[in-house]
Amino acid sequence: MSVLPFDQRDGYIWFNGALIPWRDAKLHVLSHGLHYGSSVFEGERAYGGVIFKSTEHSERFKRSAQILDFEIPYSVAELDAAKAAVVKANGFDSCYVRPVAWRGSEMMAVAAQNSTINVAIAVWDWPSMFDVATKMKGIRLDIADYRRPDPQTAPSLAKAAGLYMICTISKHRAERRGYADALMLDWQGRVAECTGANIFFVKDGVLHTPLADCFLDGITRRTVIDLARRRGMEVIERRIMPDELPEFSECFICGTGAEVTPVAEAGPYRFTPGAISRTLIEDYTREVNPKAAAA
Repeated sequence: MSVLPFDQRDGYIWFNGALIPWRDAKLHVLSHGLHYGSSVFEGERAYGGVIFKSTEHSERFKRSAQILDFEIPYSVAELDAAKAAVVKANGFDSCYVRPVAWRGSEMMAVAAQNSTINVAIAVWDWPSMFDVATKMKGIRLDIADYRRPDPQTAPSLAKAAGLYMICTISKHRAERRGYADALMLDWQGRVAECTGANIFFVKDGVLHTPLADCFLDGITRRTVIDLARRRGMEVIERRIMPDELPEFSECFICGTGAEVTPVAEAGPYRFTPGAISRTLIEDYTREVNPKAAAA
């Protein structure tokens, strides 16, 4: 399938405080963020013209930068307003939203304390990955070779660009083998997450999800936990070992891109997408876009 390259699109990108033509949003090849991974980003969605949990994302965006030892030079309120302006300027009702911040080209060495912090916000059309009927068939997950690192060796709680290198490698390998994504373990061999989504399991009506202490505690993850508890479901955040997976009946992943998507297979383990997965898909749809859910 042919996809229009992202540097050849039209529209507007918010770049360091101003809306500029999409094709003019450029950075130098000697930007520190490109060479040393000093970059953070967010993945968000607008539904019906409103960015879901925009402020939570802006707050995490700034926290991620602070963990990487730099300060985003805009307040949470300014970031929220800028994101809304980009959505409006590009004429989208529903779309994906990508804020990104990085160290610029003033210094080119491991240390770069005096580099300018650049911030950009882009939006583009990214429909839901699957309709409900397709989702309920469940996707297939490979088991990744790479593991989420020990939080004492990497800034695991930041949404930092460099942490996604092993995710890209793992997803490429999974797709070459016919899978949709890959399940990643942590540095101690415990179940962690997928390459860009958190994961949940169901056993006897109870939701189990890995403790998010060495990977991102996703905003979608927290939303799903809240939705489940509103329905009176028990949610347990804990260590999960791979040898426990045969005990679970259902499995699903969640994230801004994936939303809520059931899993039918994770390596040698099989699951049957069922009522709990469907309920949370429907509840999540209503939560993010009440108008569409009511239509």
